[in-house]
Amino acid sequence: MGIEAPARVKYALIHEAVQRDGNLLNIRWLCRIAGVTRSGYYAWIKAAPARERRDEADREDFALVLEAYRFRGRSKGARGIYMRLLHRNVRMNLKKIRRLMKKYGLKCPIRRGNPNRQIAKALRTGSIAPNLVQRDFLGKGVRKVLLTDITYLFYDGGRCYLSTILDAATREVLGYRLSASLEVAFVLETVDSMIREYGSQLDDTAIVHSDQGCHYTSATFIRKLRDNHFLQSMSRKGNCWDNAPQESFFGHMKDEIRDAVSCCRSFEEVQEIIDDQMDYYNNDRYQELLCRGWFLPPNTYDCGSFVVNGTAIVGKEPKKPYNRCKSTQKGAELYEISI
Repeated sequence: MGIEAPARVKYALIHEAVQRDGNLLNIRWLCRIAGVTRSGYYAWIKAAPARERRDEADREDFALVLEAYRFRGRSKGARGIYMRLLHRNVRMNLKKIRRLMKKYGLKCPIRRGNPNRQIAKALRTGSIAPNLVQRDFLGKGVRKVLLTDITYLFYDGGRCYLSTILDAATREVLGYRLSASLEVAFVLETVDSMIREYGSQLDDTAIVHSDQGCHYTSATFIRKLRDNHFLQSMSRKGNCWDNAPQESFFGHMKDEIRDAVSCCRSFEEVQEIIDDQMDYYNNDRYQELLCRGWFLPPNTYDCGSFVVNGTAIVGKEPKKPYNRCKSTQKGAELYEISI
């Protein structure tokens, strides 16, 4: 005999019934009805001070979790909170963070899959560049594979278009432009902004990879890349996986700013949000992929080295793409250089 509920819930109900004024119920009967033992009930009563201490500690830790969750107005999951806390010199177990989020009902928006997305068969035409990347986004190194694409942003006053260029190795946004129209000029300006900021780090082996959109097959864009000594690469037609990091970047970005952008009344307001998002992404959005064992924002990892708490860490170039930086426990040769 008993009711379906955790034991602690049953003990709490029994205790509440016993404490009522004029109670005539016997603890033995209540325990029998609930399907628990009297010894367990009395042990629960005895442990009340310890539970209160644990709850107080949980409330203090959850305050830190909530502060990291709300950092710069972007909702974060457990891993994002964990990485933010590490950069504040607060060590908290990832399982504990998830437990506290569940206990206090803190949730992060989850990206939903697109059921209508279909990958078409690859088709080639005379104006389509070959796929030089072949999904090897990390193996060629820093500033070697530059991913670009365009996305739509809808706001209260209409819609606008965002063009970005992403370093496939560091995930850093090297250039971006927001435009009120789809004219090819803003795509060319994206390339120009990247060259102004990072031109000294680029050479004639850098590959600009895109889809087969009309902007990237236009004569002016092809000429722009040729004049600046870039190699051009394109995904297969309809195959979003060939430009997966760029597609993922847009997906996560829209999840983070969709509500803010939808409330904008003008193009200028959207521009302010995009500027803030790009600054946040490059400087404060920590990513595990960049360096196993270190959680760093994209612009911290620069041409084979990265900076942690004022110390430059330089590592050997790995042979396998997904092992860009390994911890010393895994045998990577890392050296600390004071700066």
